[in-house]
Amino acid sequence: MDATIITVFILYFVLIIAIGYMTSRGELKHADFILGGKKLPGWALAFSERATGESAWLLLGYTGFVFMTGLSGIWVAVGIAIGIIFAWLFLAKRFMQETDKYKVLTLPDYLAVRFQEKANIIRWIATILIASFFMFYVGAQFAGAGKMFVTSFGMNHTLGIIITAIIVVAIAFFGGFISVVWTDMIQSMMMLLTLVVLPIIAFVYVAANDLSVSQSLVAAGDAFPSWFGGAAGFAIGVLFFNNFSWFFGYLGGQPQLSSRFMALKNEKEAKQATIVAIIWTILAYTGAFSIGLAAIAMYSQGTFADVETILPVMIIDLLPSWFAGILLAGIMAAIITTANSQLLVVTSSISEDIIHKALGMKLSDKQLLFVSRITVLASGILGVIIALTSESLVYLIVSWAWAGVGCTLSPAILMTFFWKRYSGAGVIATILSGFVFTVLWISTPLDSIITSRFTTFFIAAFFGIVFSLMFPDKNNTAKTV
Repeated sequence: MDATIITVFILYFVLIIAIGYMTSRGELKHADFILGGKKLPGWALAFSERATGESAWLLLGYTGFVFMTGLSGIWVAVGIAIGIIFAWLFLAKRFMQETDKYKVLTLPDYLAVRFQEKANIIRWIATILIASFFMFYVGAQFAGAGKMFVTSFGMNHTLGIIITAIIVVAIAFFGGFISVVWTDMIQSMMMLLTLVVLPIIAFVYVAANDLSVSQSLVAAGDAFPSWFGGAAGFAIGVLFFNNFSWFFGYLGGQPQLSSRFMALKNEKEAKQATIVAIIWTILAYTGAFSIGLAAIAMYSQGTFADVETILPVMIIDLLPSWFAGILLAGIMAAIITTANSQLLVVTSSISEDIIHKALGMKLSDKQLLFVSRITVLASGILGVIIALTSESLVYLIVSWAWAGVGCTLSPAILMTFFWKRYSGAGVIATILSGFVFTVLWISTPLDSIITSRFTTFFIAAFFGIVFSLMFPDKNNTAKTV
């Protein structure tokens, strides 16, 4: 183990735990723990939303994906970038306005309040959907941390997962949403530093050693130098939609991202946040794609037993220990921010949507806060168990969660916002069909042909439309803009 890198990591861990603790001081209400109480600036929420949205899968999973696929991997970045920009430009302000109007704290509660006739059913099925997929999402983050500790320090994989879990749970436990957002802001900057600086250094190395990205792409395989992976005809469409399909999960259906929109204070803050988020997205995805291409030039195919360790290996190979420690901490930042937010989403759905609203338990603010913190602890333990028992890749686990939650709830949100005939029965049909279809689809070879991220969105939307027309609400509260 490199003592300098370890020292940097220890300082980093102390810093974010201290920030989490300091931002949680003072009297904390349940609404503050869940959604920040409208006290946070827009730029901080934007940094937090981006750090939360781009987890270990971007720094570990996506860079490894580009290394394995070549130029065609760009369509993942294009789909995601367009989805993020669309969400900030057209949905963020609407989320803020709807939150203020209906006085809600969570995405399931918003849907329940909008469709009162089926409110409790909506709360239950939305919470089950979110908790089911997000616990695997949290497990994927912990697993990513374990990989990084093994690669960086030669540390035991299990110990790395446990250390990460302790830090994640501690931050969420102290101050909930407020602590998570402020630590996210610092970690978002560290992620961006890694994604901007490393590709520059890598390409300097490639040029200095007379390596060639274009020649390396050709040598890697026939599909690598093609923007469409060497596909032709119908196969081009399949490849494009499979990679571009990440777009559909960004259309309001990811509660860990939408909560940042809901927490915005006013239109001025929303505009400020939109600019910050768009710039961050363009820089981050350009950097991640470039890292994957540089890796193709630096390492031959088959070099890595696990391609999702490419980024930390490249950092250690190219940089002095002190700088490597900072950039490696950027990877850990991505893991911690997303895991924090996932835990908080599960916690808020259980404490607010189920215990407080669906079951109607008359608890004081302090009791609700206690329940939320206990849920954080329990969810963290479950996440560790999943990380230790799952052998699935980070990229795949996140992809499935993106389909099961994001591509299921996105059509529900879009139709709630923009279609006045959407009904409570339609919401239930949207969620159930998306949930069931995703589980069935990923259990078959069909997912390797056409991804569930694409098919789930349209299946869920189809059932939502059909059931809304068949079973309209007597007093539909949903209104178009």
